[in-house]
Amino acid sequence: MKKSIIILIHLGFWACYFLLVFIVLGVYSRSGHNAADQEGRVMTALYSILLFAFIPSVVSYFAYYFILFPRYLQQKKIMLAILYGLLISLGTSILAYILHRYFIETGQLADMDQGGKNGRSTAPQTLTVMTFIGALCGTVALVIKGFITWFNEIKLKEALREKNYEMEMALIKSQLDPHLLFNTINNIDALIMKDAVVASEYLNKLSDIMRFILYETKGDRISLAKEIEYIEKYIDLQKIRTANEHYVHFEVTGKPGNKMIAPMVFIPYIENAFKHTHNKKLENAISVHIFIKDETVQLVCENRCDPNAKVQHAIGGLGNELILKRLNLLYPGKHQLDVQKTDERYSVNLTIPNG
Repeated sequence: MKKSIIILIHLGFWACYFLLVFIVLGVYSRSGHNAADQEGRVMTALYSILLFAFIPSVVSYFAYYFILFPRYLQQKKIMLAILYGLLISLGTSILAYILHRYFIETGQLADMDQGGKNGRSTAPQTLTVMTFIGALCGTVALVIKGFITWFNEIKLKEALREKNYEMEMALIKSQLDPHLLFNTINNIDALIMKDAVVASEYLNKLSDIMRFILYETKGDRISLAKEIEYIEKYIDLQKIRTANEHYVHFEVTGKPGNKMIAPMVFIPYIENAFKHTHNKKLENAISVHIFIKDETVQLVCENRCDPNAKVQHAIGGLGNELILKRLNLLYPGKHQLDVQKTDERYSVNLTIPNG
């Protein structure tokens, strides 16, 4: 909590406290019978307020706030907190009472104290009232300090949670992006010996992809249109290793418009589809369909598997764990993921909210 707000909280309490005290003083001063009597009662009451109300309340307030709460109450030493709190309030009350008696008995207020000694409360009664006032102000200080501490702890936990989120997201991205780069470079390398001009075109696409990864994925959300453009370029780069024009079927239903999603949510599943499809002569060996709706965006990605291949999809693998963890961080309880695997087909159906 900002220091300025804390100061305002303290000032607000003391303003209310002394407003109440002076209201009591005003009522007390009006009970006099003549002007001289009223003036004497007012001056006596002012001294009494300074000693009775000010010393026990202020000392107890700040002693409870700066000493009692952090050393005992926050450490869950409840009995010691109560004991030392009462001792602080009683000690300040005794000091205030001694000072009050000194000013009265030295004659400085004698001519104004119309009641004389007969009008004074006895020592036990006075000390009890002053101790109660001190303890009451100290309790308010504990409540204020407790509220400020609670608020600061919440803000600290939120900051730690945000930092933890950023670290986890950075870790996941750092493990996903190199895999993507490695695959695309290998694809272009295979094309260079066949057609350098076409390879140059694909290098430009790779440059666009790397620019996308480095600059466009830094935020929490990205334009759905840019994400789809990135997927199209990625699929083009993957298709250079086969002459089969119908190897991949990619389709988008709906218009992206101004819709926003988390960056690189769909690409890991598309990347896995290419990784685990070995027969590039099959038609529609990989099918990628994105459905854009009013409130959601759905990815349906399917690829045909070779049951005799050594490399198989592993739902519990490290890559899938990272992908699932990222989804849970980005869309906790808001996404729907259905993964189906057979000997011949592997399909992913993922739905996330847009916006």
